[in-house]
Amino acid sequence: MEADAEGARPWFETAEFRDRVARVQAVLRARGLDALLAFQPESVTWLTGFFTRGYSTYQFALIPAEGDPSVFCRDVARYYLERTCVFSDHGVWADGEDVPAAAASFIAARLGASARVAVEMEAWQMTAARWFALAAALPGLRAEAADGLVGRLRLVKSPAEIAYQRAAARAAEAGMAAARATAGAGVSERDVAAAIVAAMIRAGSDHPGPGPLSSGERAFHLHGGFTDRVLRHGDTLQCECTPAVRHYHARFMRTIKIGTATQAERDKLAAIIAVQDEALAAVAPGVPATVPDRIYREGILSRGLRKDYTNKTFYSVGLMMPPVGGEPLEASPHATWNFEPGMVFHTYVLADSFGFSETIAITETGYERLTTYPRELIVTPERST
Repeated sequence: MEADAEGARPWFETAEFRDRVARVQAVLRARGLDALLAFQPESVTWLTGFFTRGYSTYQFALIPAEGDPSVFCRDVARYYLERTCVFSDHGVWADGEDVPAAAASFIAARLGASARVAVEMEAWQMTAARWFALAAALPGLRAEAADGLVGRLRLVKSPAEIAYQRAAARAAEAGMAAARATAGAGVSERDVAAAIVAAMIRAGSDHPGPGPLSSGERAFHLHGGFTDRVLRHGDTLQCECTPAVRHYHARFMRTIKIGTATQAERDKLAAIIAVQDEALAAVAPGVPATVPDRIYREGILSRGLRKDYTNKTFYSVGLMMPPVGGEPLEASPHATWNFEPGMVFHTYVLADSFGFSETIAITETGYERLTTYPRELIVTPERST
């Protein structure tokens, strides 16, 4: 394929897509269903290969219990549909058309008027209005919630998927290096964000980021965004780089001190890192998620670093398209799942304005740290502005 079509081809070999579809079909048959209607953009791409930046429009993949999938989308996506989807059965709609009626006709032609189907009701663009219109156009359809069918299968990544996440980790490290080189007294958060974004894109990210970035009072609160605020000597800058390669994510967080750090701050960050090291040492296949989660919470609380600890400590990351920022598997005191080889997590710890995190992949014997940036407090040198 010509070089300029790099972004318009399947991201994986056809055999991998067929294996994914076969696993979904096995679940459908076990549940006595005729098909799955997959509306979540990640499900559509993961199952068929089809990807367009216009995934917020009305589109879905129809996965029958037997046979090849079909894709229904807007006609202006035809170029990407024909080049990225590994299956040949397609249907399109045009602007101004009665889209629910066209979708209903597409479904009925392949399943009949009274099929029993699972529907991804959890898909963010499957609004109530869209569903009611489709259901009204297919009165004989017997629908039930897919209940995270595809999402559960996606939690364990293939080696090819994790390879994209390793590449994203390299982009994240480039972003953090840019933050380190740019941040300083007299420099704005916006300047630091611009440096991070440029570095990550040049390093292979197809997602601009930069991720949470905040200083001053906002550094004490999660998910701050960059502003025009100018950094001052002694500030804490909370920085997380969140790139993606083929929309497969890896990310990590570091604390940056502007120009100087007190011994108390250095000791606090060392304690945070020690707690995370202890928690990660407990991670291995078959280990309940509550084990390292408890180490995080008890370690932070016993050291007096926080008065309480309510946020999750691990969450799964993989193929994620905005506005989605994480997969649903999370570690908390009430988690009921165990770690499995092929799962990938962002794992983080927070105390006051100090945050530290990594992306890890679960291996057959333990875990691999995908983000390999130095595990240390970053203190920027004094700069002349």
